[in-house]
Amino acid sequence: MGPDERTIRELHTTWIDAVNAGDLARLLTLMADDVALLHPGHAPIGRDEFPARFSSAHQQSRIRCISELEEVVVSGLVAYTLCRDSLSVTPHAGGETTELAGHRITIYRKQPDGRWLLARDANTLSPVAS
Repeated sequence: MGPDERTIRELHTTWIDAVNAGDLARLLTLMADDVALLHPGHAPIGRDEFPARFSSAHQQSRIRCISELEEVVVSGLVAYTLCRDSLSVTPHAGGETTELAGHRITIYRKQPDGRWLLARDANTLSPVAS
């Protein structure tokens, strides 16, 4: 495994840890300025829309993501990961936990300063049948 692949794997772990901690500030440092995030049934969102959506979700619910990397490919200044995600969303006010699962593909771009940043992300998360 080369240094870029190792960095992408670490970035993936850092992203999931920040999601689980509700650490918006950390997530923003991992995103490219022109990031595009795609979620089933919704229009893509960018860096400007992300903070309000993320904060709202974490204010309403406890979110726990488990993400298993299945593939990491680095090709020059671009890399992608394919992973299988499981997400539990438990309302702070009480109620049933919603379980979601699916795959996610994330595209990273290497910046002129050597950092890798998340540029595109699309997931297929859908409710898990009880």
